[in-house]
Amino acid sequence: MGTCSWTDPALRGSGWYPPAARDDPGERLRHYATRFPVVEVDATYYGLPSVRNSRLWAERTPDGFVFDVKAFAVLTGHSTRLGALPPDLRPAGPAQRRVAPAQLPHGVTDELWQRFTGALRPLWEAGRLGAVLLQFPPWVRAGERAHAFLAECRRRAGRLPLAVEFRHPGWLGPGERHRTLRVLRAHRMSLVAVDTAQDVPDAMPPVAAVTRPELAVVRFHGRSAAWGTGGKEERYRHAYTAAELAPWSARIHRLAGEAEQVHVLFNNCCGDAAVRSAAVMRELLER
Repeated sequence: MGTCSWTDPALRGSGWYPPAARDDPGERLRHYATRFPVVEVDATYYGLPSVRNSRLWAERTPDGFVFDVKAFAVLTGHSTRLGALPPDLRPAGPAQRRVAPAQLPHGVTDELWQRFTGALRPLWEAGRLGAVLLQFPPWVRAGERAHAFLAECRRRAGRLPLAVEFRHPGWLGPGERHRTLRVLRAHRMSLVAVDTAQDVPDAMPPVAAVTRPELAVVRFHGRSAAWGTGGKEERYRHAYTAAELAPWSARIHRLAGEAEQVHVLFNNCCGDAAVRSAAVMRELLER
């Protein structure tokens, strides 16, 4: 059980951290690790991780604690700001200009993969890497081309554990679900089950299945009516109730019966909503 960030400014300002940890990155992570055994690193979606930070994260957490690390945007087909790219790989242009992977010079994506995976080596060697989260954009639809993309991600990631979150519901629709699960099993990738609002366009179905016996992942995004449309705070602003989480308790127990580990991560904001929701979910599971 954990959350999708330990550095979120809203969480820092909520009073959940003790005063000594609010302005000290090391103390924040140490405090978080006394409450939860897993956390997702969200910042690596917006910029490449560094070897230094990976070492610090491993040093500041106890044995058994793991990090799920979100893949850099370009690696999963998203656009990114030019300023987020390493200077030696950055095309000319203003830092705020966004660029799609197809617009990058030849070989840049390969190099980004190598730097991303290389930066995670300290976590991997310390036994602190839970999974690399590949969150695909909603325009990546199921089909042969997308299946080849999954195969390419597996090749580039080598032996690193991968977990895949789809944002287009077609991947898990009745006509495609079994093929999607079969492809993920073939590439040794964990399916990420998601909880979002179901009464909005293109809602992801809450499908939970084990496609890699070592790990299953569930991410709770909240049930905001602005899911998929509003700004980040509007999309993820939600405080789960026990009634909303109760149906997931049986699903998570079933996953735990089939996988060695299950990571249950809360991505709802703001303030301390994610840590409070995690506490409610933990109580439900312990019952």
